[in-house]
Formats: sequence, structure tokens, C-alpha cells
Amino acid sequence: MPTMKMLASTLAVAALAATWVHAQNTTNFATPLPKTAPTGPTPRTPSGKPDFTGVWQRAYVPDMSRNGRGQLGFSAAPFAPDDSPARRAELRKEGNYAELPFTPAGLEDWKTYDPANGEYTASCMPFGLSRSMNSPDPMQVMQNDRYITLLFEQNTWFHIIYIDGRDHPRTVEPTWFGHSVGKWDGDTLIVDTVGFNGYTRLDTVGHPHSNALHMIQTMRRTDAGHIAYTVTIDDPKAYTRPWKNERTFTLMDTELIEYSCEENNRGLREGRIKPWTPPEKSRYE
Repeated sequence: MPTMKMLASTLAVAALAATWVHAQNTTNFATPLPKTAPTGPTPRTPSGKPDFTGVWQRAYVPDMSRNGRGQLGFSAAPFAPDDSPARRAELRKEGNYAELPFTPAGLEDWKTYDPANGEYTASCMPFGLSRSMNSPDPMQVMQNDRYITLLFEQNTWFHIIYIDGRDHPRTVEPTWFGHSVGKWDGDTLIVDTVGFNGYTRLDTVGHPHSNALHMIQTMRRTDAGHIAYTVTIDDPKAYTRPWKNERTFTLMDTELIEYSCEENNRGLREGRIKPWTPPEKSRYE
């Protein structure tokens, strides 16, 4: 029996949407937010910390350099986060692709990115932390005083944030999602993540990062129904300075369902999609 979510829709977003890297997206792929959300004060754990437990609808962020519903993008001049598709096309026609503060290596990585050359998500490889946080599928948070665990409906992935006072290991084994530790600043959780393998992209359109990526996320539950979320991208190999994206999560009255990218992956199985293989050498070395 097929699972409740089939690969066809996944590839439509992951592979086809990625072809909009140097073209403009004229279709609004937006997952509807819950029509209502709980009201009232921020719930707290027995130890008094804000409680993020629940299933959350997040803004779909296919392009972190642009504004969208429920999220504020970041762009470097002459680009602006609220550029129209026509304005973006005009700037690119003039030869300008640097909507983010790229280093020369980062800009080259961005300008030459072509998802037809083996887009890793079409091969059902892990999206990575940034791209998973950008996805429109629900995310469940489970929390105690030692851990916060993110359960992504997308491909049934999970990620653990250690909030027991530990720091990153002296040597971090590179992984797809990195190693995360969280600390409290009042009612704001600050999540620090390092140790990425450098194989992933930040968002659907393919903005790059290197293995030096350092992600700083903040989560603050503003009331019973919402979380204010920010993510700062700090990657000295790909970007000349850190930059930030902001968005809002809304509590849902639902449960996660099974999601399998591998099942029914006929495009890959029948050769219409080029399989992804790790690059022999990073372009940032």
C-alpha cells in the first residue's frame, strides 16, 4: 500500500521547484495555516521553562532571501526581500545574482547550481537542518529538561537539541543535520548548531552553504498558539557576514502522518532523475 504522502509531490517541490533558482517562481506554493490557534499565556514545563511541546505549522520558506507568508527574508542591495519576480528577473538579466552577501566562492556555487545534475533531495537524501526547518510539513516538538526533539513529518526525520548544559564535542563528526546545543536566555531558547557535512542546501531554490556553516536559531513561545522563530546563517566560506530570516510557527490540532520519500520513487528508479553522489572535492576547499 502506498503511504499517505507519495513521492510525486515531494519531487515536484524538491526537484522542479529547485529549477527556479535562476528563474522566478510565479506560483505560490503555500500550505494553509490553521484557521484558529489557542489563545492565552505561554504554557510552561514543571521546571518553569516555556513549553514548546506540540505539532507546529511552519511557514514554507523556499527562498530565504525573500519575504513570504509568515516569514521575513533577507537580501543584500540592490535586491530587496519584497522584490517582485519581475524585479528579480531584471536584476539577474543585468548579471547580478548576489541577493545574499556571498563570498566569491559562495557566489560561484550559487550561480552554477543546477538541480538537474543530481539534486540530493530527489535521491531521498536528508534535507539538512536549514532546509528541513524551511519545509511546509508539520513538525512536532517533544521536550523535557534535558532534550528538545524535533520530529519532522518530512521523511520521518528527527533532530535532538541538548539543553542539559553540555557544549559541542571538541571534535564534531560531520552530519547532515549537525550537532545542536540549546541554552536559555530568559524565555528564549537559543540553539547553536555546527558540524555540517556541507552536502545540503539552505532552501529549496538552492542557496549554498559550506561545511563551516554555523546556524543560530531562536525560539520564543509568545503565547499558547505561536512561536517566534529566527535563524541566523553564519558561514564564512560562503558568506561575508551573518544574515537572518524570521518567521512565526502556529500550533496545530493534528498528528504527524507517515512520509516516505523512498517509496514509489519511480523517477529515480526508472532513470528520469540523475542519482546524487557526494562531490569528490568541496568547492570551498
